[in-house]
Amino acid sequence: MLKRFRPIQYLFVLFIATIFAGNVFAANVKQKIVVFAPGFSNPVQQAALLKNMGVIPVKPLRIINGFAVSLPDAAFEALQSLDNQNILRIDDDIVLHGTAKPVDPLPQPPQELTWGIDRIEADLAWAETNGTMINVAVLDTGADLDHPDLTDNIKGNFSAINPHKSAVDDNGHGTHVSGIIAAANNTIGVIGAAPQINLYVVKVLGSDNTGNLSDILDGMQWCIDNHMQVVNMSFGATSTVQSLADAVTAMHAAGIVQVAAAGNNGSSGGTMLYPARYPETIAVSSVNINGILAASSSYGPEVDLAAPGVSIYSTYLNAGYTTMSGTSMATPHVTASAALVLSVFPALTPDEVKTKLKSSAEDLGLPADEQGAGLVRPDLAIQ
Repeated sequence: MLKRFRPIQYLFVLFIATIFAGNVFAANVKQKIVVFAPGFSNPVQQAALLKNMGVIPVKPLRIINGFAVSLPDAAFEALQSLDNQNILRIDDDIVLHGTAKPVDPLPQPPQELTWGIDRIEADLAWAETNGTMINVAVLDTGADLDHPDLTDNIKGNFSAINPHKSAVDDNGHGTHVSGIIAAANNTIGVIGAAPQINLYVVKVLGSDNTGNLSDILDGMQWCIDNHMQVVNMSFGATSTVQSLADAVTAMHAAGIVQVAAAGNNGSSGGTMLYPARYPETIAVSSVNINGILAASSSYGPEVDLAAPGVSIYSTYLNAGYTTMSGTSMATPHVTASAALVLSVFPALTPDEVKTKLKSSAEDLGLPADEQGAGLVRPDLAIQ
């Protein structure tokens, strides 16, 4: 059964936070992530320990055995200097960014096969599979939950930012990404690369297309709890913290295929983002319609696959459609391809899915640090 909300857990955290609300407004506060030792895993005891230190618990992060916290400067200094065997470390609650450029939405058009879906030959794979019954989560800004090209495939949603609200998109980025993966094969708009998967919308980024690591970790735990098989992560950060690495490892151990955007730092040295740089993910760069690395795309030795990411037409807010560019758009092409592979070979591990996609990729003639193994080709991967 899907665990959309955890009311008791969050009411407890809200109660604790309310008690100490005066401290929040009494001094400057820092947003941190406290990670506890493996043997200290009871969230009630964890919250009590934090309370005794003058720290304000925000929410538990089970995926790393930690807590998102707010704490005044004085409490942070005391916590850093404290020798407590129950606390493993304190990480920054870093901000991660979506990797796409927004443009103005267009009105609802008749259905078309976009150049990206056509270029990876996803439509050839549909004779064998369209992704039916594969659970795919999009960790992003949410989605237009009533979009006529998405609503039939959306099977659930969760907001890590506010678990008492739905994952309605207030930016547009997540809706666009979702359409590339799972827009329905009907008479309007576009067709996703895996048009009959079970789509789950997990809101971890806000209206400005950024999100705190603590909310992303919460969304990742939801994916584990609710048996997701593939997760799309069209966001990233130039630096990493151990909590993000640990969460990616946990999802990998849970058998979840993780597909991540390389980033849009092509004009500033091409530095790839985390979590795409972790070996547990499938890192995706962006190419244009001519098979050339997009000028904005990040690149590096960690790139696994390339996919279309320039001038990609997809779903948008208010039942609309628009064109966007970035590795955020390339990544869902690979996410959908992984779902198609799993629908044919359901017993594959994340590493085996990655190997199958890479071994069947189309060589574009680009350097390996730009294309990885090449252009993703789901039609070849399912053979």
